Amino acid sequence: MLRNEAVSFSQELEEPLGALGLNHCCTHEFDLLLTGFGDLGLDLDRIGRLPEAGTRQQDYRQDGDADDRNALWSFHRYSPGAGRDSFAGICHNCDTKPATLQFFAIICVGTRMYKHHMERKGRLRWRNRVSLPIVAIALLACAGPQLQTDLERPEPSYARPPATSGALAEMAERINAANGPEHSGFHLLDGSHESLTWRLALIDSAVSSIDIMTYLWYPDVAGRLILERAVTAARRGVHVRLVVDDLMTIGQENVLADLNREPNIELRLFNPWQRRDLLSRGGEMVAEMERLNTRMHDKLLIADGRAAIIGGRNIGDHYFGLHHSYNFHDLDVLAIGHMATQSNAMFDEFWNSEWVASAANLTTSPDPERAAKSWAKMQQKTRTSEELESFPVEAKDWSQELVELEPLLHPGTGNLIYDEVTAAGVEQSMVARMFAIFDTAQKELLITNAYIIPGERAIEFLRSLNERGVDVRILTNSLASHDVPAVNSHYEPWRGDIVGTGTKLYELRADAEIQSIVDVPPVAAKFVGLHTKASVSDGRLVFIGSMNLDPRSGAINTEMGAVINSPGLGGELRELMLRDMRPENAWQVTIGDNGKLQWQNNDETVTRQPTRGFMQHVMNLIFKVVPKEQF
Repeated sequence: MLRNEAVSFSQELEEPLGALGLNHCCTHEFDLLLTGFGDLGLDLDRIGRLPEAGTRQQDYRQDGDADDRNALWSFHRYSPGAGRDSFAGICHNCDTKPATLQFFAIICVGTRMYKHHMERKGRLRWRNRVSLPIVAIALLACAGPQLQTDLERPEPSYARPPATSGALAEMAERINAANGPEHSGFHLLDGSHESLTWRLALIDSAVSSIDIMTYLWYPDVAGRLILERAVTAARRGVHVRLVVDDLMTIGQENVLADLNREPNIELRLFNPWQRRDLLSRGGEMVAEMERLNTRMHDKLLIADGRAAIIGGRNIGDHYFGLHHSYNFHDLDVLAIGHMATQSNAMFDEFWNSEWVASAANLTTSPDPERAAKSWAKMQQKTRTSEELESFPVEAKDWSQELVELEPLLHPGTGNLIYDEVTAAGVEQSMVARMFAIFDTAQKELLITNAYIIPGERAIEFLRSLNERGVDVRILTNSLASHDVPAVNSHYEPWRGDIVGTGTKLYELRADAEIQSIVDVPPVAAKFVGLHTKASVSDGRLVFIGSMNLDPRSGAINTEMGAVINSPGLGGELRELMLRDMRPENAWQVTIGDNGKLQWQNNDETVTRQPTRGFMQHVMNLIFKVVPKEQF
């Protein structure tokens, strides 16, 4: 049976999609292998502008901390170009041998990939769990194509000018005429159904260009639907550019090559492996750990240079309420107007950087006959999927929906902030910017962030906010709402410190009432997890993006987000965040009369962190031995 399941898994890798992805939490294990704001008194140099190349933000981080509890986010920053021998620096203050980590990580890759295959098939049982390492080792023996040694790098190319016709251009012009050229109209994408619907609407409404960059792209119901719509747009003459992180494109070379040969579609891979099969990727990781550990965590969709979706959602069922095991409560913002133009500039920087390679560099040759069969298979799956019964499976005219959306948009100004990619490495600036944003709060600061691993300086920062009278509330995942407890293992020791600052700490319930807006009928998942990365200061200054508050986001991956000054948007986001913190949705973590932590909701108070079962406690303990710098 194992052999048949492994063959089935191999065949599934041929599904028509541009990438194979794992959700954020699961990729923490895989990461081991890769191991107008003037009236607010905001300093735009600290928030809205990129630092000079090669400089470090000093306000909230400092070099040379010997004790990692003195770091804001306990991480060790490195340059991918620093050389192979500096791998040990990633594991500073840790006795774990790099070779041990690398071996463990190689096994993790095959294990997690096979696990997710079995979950999708609904057949993951204890006998499968026992067999996972065996299958993982078997996968290491697979051979595959390569990326050309001498990469062909096309001449720099840039986004097309913003469209001058079409529904999106007309709406953007009306927003500019009513509010000014620096303004955009903003709409929160809170529910899963709405977030997928508006992605389809932007793709279908584009008349000139579509740009998509993403960390993960699953070969599942949602992934196939979005890919099909992008290809359909290209076939009607829209120029489509795709940048996908190469983290989990294993086995997808045929699809990548065929997709890149489509007229009007260009596909590039971020930080790709030269050897493509799993075994060779493992060896290349050992040799180039510093480079391959850096992944593109950004998520962005731009249509016609006039509308953009920015936020935390990757492309896959977990992020759009369509997975039957679990789904993420996440958040995006739809921006129409000036911010979409800003987004074009960011996309172009990645598109033309030395960190990406065109899929044309794959040794796999495109095959029109193979591509036609894959296209027919994808269309057949999309049109017979019961999960999509409430979505249009064919491209459509969204004019009426756009007319109805326009009066709901919140006007505001904003900046797109992101980590800059250069030939020398990634210039991380997001940590300093995030805390500059938090520091603007005078009365209230609400933070929702799925993955939090603080340091002592972050604790002192929270204490200083509370001491000056700021009401600080934070929502993150509980162990119960985590799909994998790796981050929780290193967040857990800091709960008492966070609560001790006067901050009100909340953790999402796995059975949260908001699951009604997370799952899309007929799906009814087993539990809900948190994937949002957002904040609102004084009900006005909003951040929505990809940035987790953990070491990996702070010092290894590339991150991004929208900083928006809009009382209307801020007020709406504030209400949503307070909703999520209510006892029917979250546990409040407090310190009881006995001096110990307790978790309280509207049903009960418990003195041990909530879980979905005993194995979560076991895994939470195991992951404590893995260096937190990788999470």
